[in-house]
Amino acid sequence: MYLHDVVNWTDFDDETLSFYRAISVDMIQLDLRTGGASEAEMHVRAGKDSTELFERAREKTESHGLKLQTVFMPVLEGITLATEDRDVELGAFLRLIESLGKAGIPTLAWNFKPMGNFRTPSDIGRGGAVYSTFDYAEFDRNRPPPHDPPVSEAVMWDNMVAFMRAVVPAAEKAGVNLALHPDDPPIPEPLGGVAQICSTLEHFGRIFDTVPSDNHRMLFCQGCMTELAGPQKVYEIIAEMASRNKIALVHFRNVRGQLPRFAEVFIDEGEVDMRRAMETYRDNGYFGPFGMDHTPAFPQSMAGPAGKAFANGYIRATIQTVYGR
Repeated sequence: MYLHDVVNWTDFDDETLSFYRAISVDMIQLDLRTGGASEAEMHVRAGKDSTELFERAREKTESHGLKLQTVFMPVLEGITLATEDRDVELGAFLRLIESLGKAGIPTLAWNFKPMGNFRTPSDIGRGGAVYSTFDYAEFDRNRPPPHDPPVSEAVMWDNMVAFMRAVVPAAEKAGVNLALHPDDPPIPEPLGGVAQICSTLEHFGRIFDTVPSDNHRMLFCQGCMTELAGPQKVYEIIAEMASRNKIALVHFRNVRGQLPRFAEVFIDEGEVDMRRAMETYRDNGYFGPFGMDHTPAFPQSMAGPAGKAFANGYIRATIQTVYGR
Protein backbone atom coordinates (compact mmCIF):
# COMPACT_ATOMS: atom_id res chain seq x y z
CA MET A 1 0.00 0.00 0.00
CA TYR A 2 0.95 3.62 -0.54
CA LEU A 3 1.64 6.57 1.73
CA HIS A 4 0.52 9.85 0.17
CA ASP A 5 1.06 13.43 1.35
CA VAL A 6 0.41 17.00 0.23
CA VAL A 7 2.95 19.58 -0.94
CA ASN A 8 1.91 23.10 -1.85
CA TRP A 9 3.47 24.40 -5.07
CA THR A 10 5.21 27.17 -3.10
CA ASP A 11 7.05 24.47 -1.07
CA PHE A 12 7.74 22.17 -4.01
CA ASP A 13 11.52 21.97 -3.83
CA ASP A 14 14.26 19.37 -3.44
CA GLU A 15 14.52 19.84 0.32
CA THR A 16 10.82 19.16 0.84
CA LEU A 17 10.79 16.15 -1.46
CA SER A 18 13.87 14.61 0.15
CA PHE A 19 12.21 15.01 3.56
CA TYR A 20 9.15 13.11 2.38
CA ARG A 21 11.32 10.41 0.87
CA ALA A 22 13.17 10.05 4.19
CA ILE A 23 9.95 9.48 6.16
CA SER A 24 8.83 6.77 3.67
CA VAL A 25 6.16 8.70 1.73
CA ASP A 26 5.48 7.07 -1.66
CA MET A 27 3.26 9.58 -3.45
CA ILE A 28 2.79 13.34 -3.57
CA GLN A 29 -0.30 15.47 -4.03
CA LEU A 30 0.72 18.83 -5.47
CA ASP A 31 -1.65 21.57 -4.32
CA LEU A 32 -2.02 24.43 -6.81
CA ARG A 33 -3.83 26.75 -4.38
CA THR A 34 -1.28 29.51 -3.84
CA GLY A 35 -3.40 32.67 -4.00
CA GLY A 36 -1.88 33.51 -7.36
CA ALA A 37 1.70 33.12 -6.13
CA SER A 38 2.78 30.34 -8.49
CA GLU A 39 3.41 29.90 -12.18
CA ALA A 40 1.40 26.67 -12.15
CA GLU A 41 -1.76 28.22 -10.74
CA MET A 42 -1.56 31.12 -13.17
CA HIS A 43 -1.07 28.74 -16.11
CA VAL A 44 -4.13 26.77 -15.09
CA ARG A 45 -6.34 29.78 -14.42
CA ALA A 46 -5.35 31.27 -17.78
CA GLY A 47 -6.32 28.07 -19.58
CA LYS A 48 -2.83 27.47 -20.96
CA ASP A 49 -1.40 24.13 -21.97
CA SER A 50 0.47 23.13 -18.80
CA THR A 51 1.75 19.78 -20.05
CA GLU A 52 5.43 20.73 -20.01
CA LEU A 53 5.14 22.37 -16.59
CA PHE A 54 3.58 19.24 -15.09
CA GLU A 55 6.04 16.95 -16.87
CA ARG A 56 8.88 18.83 -15.16
CA ALA A 57 7.08 18.53 -11.82
CA ARG A 58 6.60 14.79 -12.31
CA GLU A 59 10.25 14.28 -13.27
CA LYS A 60 11.42 16.33 -10.29
CA THR A 61 9.28 14.23 -7.96
CA GLU A 62 10.51 10.99 -9.51
CA SER A 63 14.13 12.08 -9.10
CA HIS A 64 13.57 11.68 -5.34
CA GLY A 65 12.06 8.22 -5.66
CA LEU A 66 8.50 9.52 -5.27
CA LYS A 67 5.48 9.48 -7.58
CA LEU A 68 3.48 12.59 -8.44
CA GLN A 69 0.10 10.92 -8.05
CA THR A 70 -2.30 13.83 -7.63
CA VAL A 71 -2.76 17.50 -8.43
CA PHE A 72 -5.34 19.46 -6.41
CA MET A 73 -7.24 22.35 -7.98
CA PRO A 74 -10.60 23.64 -6.72
CA VAL A 75 -13.36 24.38 -9.20
CA LEU A 76 -13.41 28.14 -9.65
CA GLU A 77 -16.36 30.37 -8.71
CA GLY A 78 -17.31 31.14 -12.29
CA ILE A 79 -18.21 27.45 -12.66
CA THR A 80 -19.66 26.74 -9.22
CA LEU A 81 -21.83 29.87 -9.25
CA ALA A 82 -22.45 30.00 -13.03
CA THR A 83 -21.24 33.57 -13.48
CA GLU A 84 -20.39 35.20 -16.79
CA ASP A 85 -16.89 33.65 -16.60
CA ARG A 86 -18.19 30.09 -16.53
CA ASP A 87 -17.34 29.08 -20.09
CA VAL A 88 -13.83 30.51 -19.86
CA GLU A 89 -13.13 28.80 -16.53
CA LEU A 90 -14.62 25.52 -17.73
CA GLY A 91 -12.31 25.63 -20.73
CA ALA A 92 -9.37 26.17 -18.38
CA PHE A 93 -10.39 23.18 -16.25
CA LEU A 94 -10.69 20.98 -19.32
CA ARG A 95 -7.24 22.08 -20.44
CA LEU A 96 -5.89 21.19 -16.98
CA ILE A 97 -7.28 17.66 -17.31
CA GLU A 98 -5.78 17.30 -20.77
CA SER A 99 -2.39 18.56 -19.56
CA LEU A 100 -2.32 16.17 -16.60
CA GLY A 101 -3.12 13.23 -18.85
CA LYS A 102 -0.34 14.11 -21.27
CA ALA A 103 2.09 14.64 -18.38
CA GLY A 104 1.35 11.21 -16.89
CA ILE A 105 -0.27 12.40 -13.65
CA PRO A 106 -3.18 10.05 -12.89
CA THR A 107 -5.42 11.96 -10.45
CA LEU A 108 -7.01 15.40 -10.24
CA ALA A 109 -8.49 16.22 -6.82
CA TRP A 110 -11.12 18.97 -6.68
CA ASN A 111 -13.88 20.48 -4.62
CA PHE A 112 -17.12 22.28 -5.41
CA LYS A 113 -17.50 24.73 -2.53
CA PRO A 114 -17.23 28.38 -3.55
CA MET A 115 -17.45 29.64 0.04
CA GLY A 116 -14.58 27.43 1.22
CA ASN A 117 -14.32 25.79 4.64
CA PHE A 118 -15.82 27.06 7.87
CA ARG A 119 -14.21 26.95 11.32
CA THR A 120 -14.68 28.48 14.77
CA PRO A 121 -12.06 29.26 17.46
CA SER A 122 -9.66 26.36 17.94
CA ASP A 123 -9.47 23.93 20.83
CA ILE A 124 -6.06 23.57 22.48
CA GLY A 125 -4.83 20.02 22.89
CA ARG A 126 -1.90 18.12 24.30
CA GLY A 127 1.34 20.06 24.51
CA GLY A 128 -0.51 23.22 23.51
CA ALA A 129 -1.20 21.94 19.98
CA VAL A 130 -3.94 23.80 18.09
CA TYR A 131 -6.88 21.71 16.85
CA SER A 132 -8.95 22.90 13.91
CA THR A 133 -12.46 23.11 15.38
CA PHE A 134 -16.05 23.66 14.32
CA ASP A 135 -18.81 24.46 16.78
CA TYR A 136 -22.16 25.06 15.08
CA ALA A 137 -23.57 27.10 17.99
CA GLU A 138 -20.52 29.36 17.96
CA PHE A 139 -20.66 29.62 14.17
CA ASP A 140 -24.35 30.53 14.31
CA ARG A 141 -23.58 33.37 16.72
CA ASN A 142 -20.88 34.78 14.45
CA ARG A 143 -21.82 33.88 10.89
CA PRO A 144 -19.68 35.38 8.14
CA PRO A 145 -21.30 37.73 5.63
CA PRO A 146 -23.34 35.52 3.27
CA HIS A 147 -23.02 35.41 -0.47
CA ASP A 148 -25.28 37.96 -2.14
CA PRO A 149 -27.50 36.85 -3.76
CA PRO A 150 -28.04 33.52 -1.99
CA VAL A 151 -27.65 30.40 -4.12
CA SER A 152 -30.19 27.63 -3.69
CA GLU A 153 -29.64 23.89 -3.61
CA ALA A 154 -31.45 23.51 -6.95
CA VAL A 155 -29.16 26.03 -8.64
CA MET A 156 -26.03 24.41 -7.21
CA TRP A 157 -27.16 21.01 -8.48
CA ASP A 158 -27.75 22.46 -11.95
CA ASN A 159 -24.25 23.95 -11.90
CA MET A 160 -22.69 20.71 -10.68
CA VAL A 161 -24.43 18.57 -13.29
CA ALA A 162 -23.39 20.89 -16.11
CA PHE A 163 -19.80 20.74 -14.87
CA MET A 164 -19.72 16.96 -14.51
CA ARG A 165 -21.20 16.39 -17.97
CA ALA A 166 -18.31 18.36 -19.42
CA VAL A 167 -15.37 17.15 -17.34
CA VAL A 168 -16.07 13.45 -16.75
CA PRO A 169 -15.86 12.53 -20.46
CA ALA A 170 -12.72 14.68 -20.74
CA ALA A 171 -11.17 12.80 -17.80
CA GLU A 172 -12.00 9.45 -19.40
CA LYS A 173 -10.37 10.55 -22.65
CA ALA A 174 -7.26 11.85 -20.84
CA GLY A 175 -6.94 8.81 -18.54
CA VAL A 176 -7.27 10.97 -15.43
CA ASN A 177 -9.19 10.03 -12.28
CA LEU A 178 -11.32 12.76 -10.72
CA ALA A 179 -11.37 12.81 -6.90
CA LEU A 180 -14.04 15.01 -5.28
CA HIS A 181 -13.43 16.23 -1.72
CA PRO A 182 -16.47 16.70 0.56
CA ASP A 183 -17.70 19.97 2.00
CA ASP A 184 -15.99 20.87 5.26
CA PRO A 185 -17.86 20.88 7.55
CA PRO A 186 -20.21 18.47 5.77
CA ILE A 187 -23.47 20.23 6.57
CA PRO A 188 -26.13 20.16 3.82
CA GLU A 189 -27.26 23.76 4.23
CA PRO A 190 -26.10 27.20 3.00
CA LEU A 191 -23.61 28.07 5.74
CA GLY A 192 -22.38 31.10 3.79
CA GLY A 193 -25.40 31.82 1.66
CA VAL A 194 -24.55 29.08 -0.85
CA ALA A 195 -26.08 25.59 -0.56
CA GLN A 196 -23.60 22.78 0.14
CA ILE A 197 -24.24 19.75 -2.06
CA CYS A 198 -21.12 17.62 -1.41
CA SER A 199 -21.77 16.82 2.24
CA THR A 200 -23.71 13.58 2.68
CA LEU A 201 -23.56 10.03 1.43
CA GLU A 202 -26.80 10.74 -0.43
CA HIS A 203 -25.13 13.70 -2.15
CA PHE A 204 -22.25 11.57 -3.35
CA GLY A 205 -24.59 8.83 -4.52
CA ARG A 206 -26.47 11.36 -6.63
CA ILE A 207 -23.23 12.85 -7.98
CA PHE A 208 -21.81 9.50 -9.07
CA ASP A 209 -25.12 8.17 -10.41
CA THR A 210 -25.83 11.31 -12.46
CA VAL A 211 -22.63 10.99 -14.50
CA PRO A 212 -21.39 7.42 -13.91
CA SER A 213 -17.79 6.62 -14.74
CA ASP A 214 -14.89 4.61 -13.35
CA ASN A 215 -12.89 7.85 -13.58
CA HIS A 216 -15.36 9.71 -11.35
CA ARG A 217 -14.57 9.05 -7.70
CA MET A 218 -14.17 10.54 -4.25
CA LEU A 219 -11.27 11.96 -2.34
CA PHE A 220 -12.50 10.14 0.72
CA CYS A 221 -11.85 12.48 3.63
CA GLN A 222 -12.33 10.16 6.59
CA GLY A 223 -12.30 13.17 8.89
CA CYS A 224 -15.23 14.81 7.12
CA MET A 225 -17.21 11.58 7.01
CA THR A 226 -16.62 11.06 10.73
CA GLU A 227 -17.68 14.65 11.43
CA LEU A 228 -20.88 13.89 9.54
CA ALA A 229 -21.83 10.42 10.76
CA GLY A 230 -19.83 9.84 13.94
CA PRO A 231 -17.09 7.35 14.81
CA GLN A 232 -19.40 4.32 15.01
CA LYS A 233 -20.97 4.78 11.57
CA VAL A 234 -17.94 5.88 9.57
CA TYR A 235 -16.93 2.24 9.00
CA GLU A 236 -20.24 1.66 7.18
CA ILE A 237 -19.56 4.65 4.92
CA ILE A 238 -16.04 3.41 4.20
CA ALA A 239 -17.41 -0.01 3.29
CA GLU A 240 -20.08 1.37 0.99
CA MET A 241 -17.83 3.72 -0.96
CA ALA A 242 -14.91 1.27 -1.17
CA SER A 243 -17.12 -1.59 -2.32
CA ARG A 244 -18.49 0.65 -5.08
CA ASN A 245 -14.91 1.43 -6.18
CA LYS A 246 -15.61 5.11 -5.60
CA ILE A 247 -12.52 6.02 -3.55
CA ALA A 248 -9.58 7.46 -5.47
CA LEU A 249 -7.52 8.27 -2.36
CA VAL A 250 -8.04 8.58 1.39
CA HIS A 251 -7.41 11.43 3.78
CA PHE A 252 -6.75 9.20 6.77
CA ARG A 253 -7.31 11.44 9.76
CA ASN A 254 -9.04 11.33 13.10
CA VAL A 255 -11.44 13.64 14.92
CA ARG A 256 -13.03 14.01 18.32
CA GLY A 257 -16.78 14.58 18.34
CA GLN A 258 -19.19 14.95 15.46
CA LEU A 259 -21.55 17.61 14.23
CA PRO A 260 -22.69 19.93 15.63
CA ARG A 261 -19.22 20.14 17.22
CA PHE A 262 -15.89 18.47 16.41
CA ALA A 263 -12.15 19.01 16.63
CA GLU A 264 -9.49 17.59 14.31
CA VAL A 265 -7.04 15.96 16.71
CA PHE A 266 -3.84 13.94 16.43
CA ILE A 267 -4.29 10.70 14.54
CA ASP A 268 -3.78 8.54 17.65
CA GLU A 269 -6.21 10.32 19.99
CA GLY A 270 -9.44 10.62 18.05
CA GLU A 271 -12.55 8.49 18.44
CA VAL A 272 -12.12 6.36 15.31
CA ASP A 273 -10.32 3.04 15.64
CA MET A 274 -7.84 3.70 12.84
CA ARG A 275 -6.77 0.07 12.49
CA ARG A 276 -10.39 -1.03 12.17
CA ALA A 277 -10.97 1.74 9.62
CA MET A 278 -8.03 0.61 7.49
CA GLU A 279 -9.15 -3.01 7.73
CA THR A 280 -12.53 -1.89 6.42
CA TYR A 281 -10.93 -0.27 3.38
CA ARG A 282 -8.94 -3.45 2.74
CA ASP A 283 -11.85 -5.82 3.23
CA ASN A 284 -13.95 -3.85 0.75
CA GLY A 285 -11.39 -3.78 -2.03
CA TYR A 286 -9.54 -0.49 -1.59
CA PHE A 287 -5.83 -0.69 -2.40
CA GLY A 288 -5.03 2.95 -3.11
CA PRO A 289 -3.06 5.63 -1.26
CA PHE A 290 -3.58 6.86 2.30
CA GLY A 291 -2.53 10.38 3.31
CA MET A 292 -2.57 12.46 6.48
CA ASP A 293 -4.17 15.56 4.86
CA HIS A 294 -3.15 17.82 7.75
CA THR A 295 -2.31 17.65 11.43
CA PRO A 296 -2.68 19.90 14.49
CA ALA A 297 -0.39 22.92 14.59
CA PHE A 298 2.50 22.84 17.05
CA PRO A 299 3.24 25.95 19.15
CA GLN A 300 6.89 25.05 19.75
CA SER A 301 9.46 26.92 17.67
CA MET A 302 11.54 23.77 17.18
CA ALA A 303 8.66 21.58 16.02
CA GLY A 304 9.03 22.20 12.28
CA PRO A 305 7.52 19.34 10.25
CA ALA A 306 7.16 17.11 13.33
CA GLY A 307 3.41 16.74 12.87
CA LYS A 308 3.86 15.40 9.35
CA ALA A 309 6.53 12.94 10.45
CA PHE A 310 4.42 11.74 13.37
CA ALA A 311 1.25 11.21 11.32
CA ASN A 312 3.05 9.57 8.41
CA GLY A 313 4.88 7.21 10.72
CA TYR A 314 1.58 6.21 12.32
CA ILE A 315 -0.04 5.61 8.92
CA ARG A 316 2.96 3.64 7.64
CA ALA A 317 2.84 1.38 10.69
CA THR A 318 -0.91 0.87 10.26
CA ILE A 319 -0.47 0.02 6.57
CA GLN A 320 2.17 -2.58 7.43
CA THR A 321 -0.06 -4.06 10.12
CA VAL A 322 -3.20 -4.23 7.96
CA TYR A 323 -1.96 -4.74 4.41
CA GLY A 324 1.47 -6.20 5.17
CA ARG A 325 4.85 -4.99 4.00
